[in-house]
Amino acid sequence: MWVTTQLRRAILDGRYVHGEKLPAERQFAVAFGASRATIRAALVRLEGERLVTRRLGSGTFVSFQSRNDADDFAEMTGPLELIDVRLGIEPTMVRLAVLNATARDIERIASTVGRMEESSGDPQTFTLWDKEFHQLICEATRNPLLQWMYRQINAVRNHKQWDAMKDKVLTPARIAEYNEQHLSIFEAISSRDVESAVALVTAHLHLARRQLLGANTAGS
Repeated sequence: MWVTTQLRRAILDGRYVHGEKLPAERQFAVAFGASRATIRAALVRLEGERLVTRRLGSGTFVSFQSRNDADDFAEMTGPLELIDVRLGIEPTMVRLAVLNATARDIERIASTVGRMEESSGDPQTFTLWDKEFHQLICEATRNPLLQWMYRQINAVRNHKQWDAMKDKVLTPARIAEYNEQHLSIFEAISSRDVESAVALVTAHLHLARRQLLGANTAGS
């Protein structure tokens, strides 16, 4: 399909970069002189090739990245360094989410909180929904640059360094503790309590940092 080929080439050539939100289907339809159904079929095909990710209610994002992008940064970034970056970003991110979140954003975050609580202490499942929880908070900021930045953070969290730490850090008891904190953060966001939301996410990340330090000490 010609449209699929053109979009694939644009992504592989770097005209659309990793984490970038693609134009809406109607914009592509006008640009290519094609129907929205044709554009939708092309995006489905590209999602199957793992070049894009389609997020209900948010749009379509580029998931392809060259070996020289996030992989290199992930190799150089340890779990503690990642937490330090999150501590620099997430308090502001949560503040903006409280101010800008729509009712739909609140519903989606609530659904993810429920998914985490159903993870039954499984580190793999919990990690999947934990990343989704924080990403959805970021999307609620309505700030495209911040959303792009946080997708890079989540890409680093997919790296093997975090996988190696997961089983050490994410015990069932700690997962339960994190779930309580996530619920409190969500409640502060949904009630539009800026100061509580910022304080809670800061405490949440400081706890994660202490536990990572403990895991490093135990493993040394």
